[in-house]
Amino acid sequence: MIEFYEQIKLVHIAAVSASGSLFALRGLLLNLGYGWVMAPPIRWVSYTIDTVLLTAALMLTTITQQYPFVDTWLTVKVVLLAVYIVLGFISFWRARTKATRLACWLAALAVFGFIVSVARAHDPLGFLAM
Repeated sequence: MIEFYEQIKLVHIAAVSASGSLFALRGLLLNLGYGWVMAPPIRWVSYTIDTVLLTAALMLTTITQQYPFVDTWLTVKVVLLAVYIVLGFISFWRARTKATRLACWLAALAVFGFIVSVARAHDPLGFLAM
């Protein structure tokens, strides 16, 4: 499977870009009052992209033999992914006020950006390590 590393990595990066972009766009439109972004077909696109992202991530983990809770930078990515998911869930589904929705959405975007910096640096401090 190592012969497919570059292609799988490219799929992973494309899925990260698509997932983050869709999250940012949906959150922006939702915060502007466009409730149609919560329609099932749009959510299904998000679920599909995230499934591709997770599958590619698991394949890369297997190929490189780098694992969360063994390799620190991957552990940080997984922990931050959980934080990102919780913030996204709150901002899209549980926020009772517009201010809470906006704050959680912005915090989720910041966490997403830090996850990307950790991935690029292969360092748990991400851009802070530079």
